[in-house]
Amino acid sequence: MNLFIRMIGRLSRLMAGLSALVLGAMALLILIEIVLWNTLQKTTLIADEYSAYGLAAITFLGAGYCLKERGHIRITLVLGLLPDYLARSITALATALTTAFMGYLWWYLFLLVRSSLHYHSTSGTLTNTVLWIPQGLMLLGATCFLLQLAATTCETFLAIGTGKRVL
Repeated sequence: MNLFIRMIGRLSRLMAGLSALVLGAMALLILIEIVLWNTLQKTTLIADEYSAYGLAAITFLGAGYCLKERGHIRITLVLGLLPDYLARSITALATALTTAFMGYLWWYLFLLVRSSLHYHSTSGTLTNTVLWIPQGLMLLGATCFLLQLAATTCETFLAIGTGKRVL
């Protein structure tokens, strides 16, 4: 079980690195757009669209790492006032429910990507971007997030038996 948790942690770090690369590419694209517009009154025609795709990608790709590092917003005031066993039990239940919800979301993201592939969907913009590519990045990030949620759920349930506080 600990091997699974460590492997998913490494995967989350890898996806965070990919998220950083996408963020860097977005910054570069926006910088190019600004320079082109301010010097030549020209535009790339893709900066807005691709920045939106990039934002979706970095959100999903970085979510697993953020969870691993306990960066997501959590309300711990009430849990801190409860006895340890009860706080661990509530945390375990919450992570299990979140994992189930993310599994549901993952399934529908998978269906979206599969549909875009099947129908050769493209964006309705001048670029005619093949939509399965940005959607695939979202699905990749959602997969990592789902696996990190599963690892966190396992870690939380293990904490119930060991007495370790997971908050």
